[in-house]
Amino acid sequence: MKLMLHILIRQVTRYAVAVARKNKRAVKKRVVLTDPRAIRALAHPARQRIIDELYGGKVLTATECAELAGLTPSATSYHLRALSRWGIIERADTSADGRERPWRAPAQSLVISSQSAGSGRLASQAMMRTNVNRLIEQFEELSGDDPWDELSMMSRSRLWLTKAEAEKLGNELTEVIDRYRRTRTATSHPAGTRQVSTLLAVVPVGKPPEET
Repeated sequence: MKLMLHILIRQVTRYAVAVARKNKRAVKKRVVLTDPRAIRALAHPARQRIIDELYGGKVLTATECAELAGLTPSATSYHLRALSRWGIIERADTSADGRERPWRAPAQSLVISSQSAGSGRLASQAMMRTNVNRLIEQFEELSGDDPWDELSMMSRSRLWLTKAEAEKLGNELTEVIDRYRRTRTATSHPAGTRQVSTLLAVVPVGKPPEET
């Protein structure tokens, strides 16, 4: 009886730990990169393509990532390990056939800190260009007779803001996206939904004002 009770307690404990880990991961919303070396790890176009899919909610094996990026499996494995080293991606549970352990995003979104400088800042800019180019491609791929075509939009504005107001604007825009993202992923979303790409940018222009 004591042995059975001990086994039962151990099984319940393991289950509780597993649930706690799962819930802990679900709470994590963002991976924020501040180290220039971690940001430089994003500079390669193939890595950005993989990151885009994983942070969109997909769970992919190295083989699937290789097909996505148009690289050999060995080259792709190198890129995956580099991204994993900085906590940008992580291993998921073992695949159904047990032969290849897939990869996933450890959070809902990836954020590059504005505090990064030097080569890290250049890598950040390169990633921005890639994202803009990808968005333009998606505009061009959208068929003219697509019933959702009229919903596509891009807005550009010039605002005069204080530093505090610009920071508030960025936070508010991010909160709006987070509200619609919720827990929806490529593998878990309501019927009738469709993937929609968004790109937020808040960029100071010119020189900073002189302090008085």
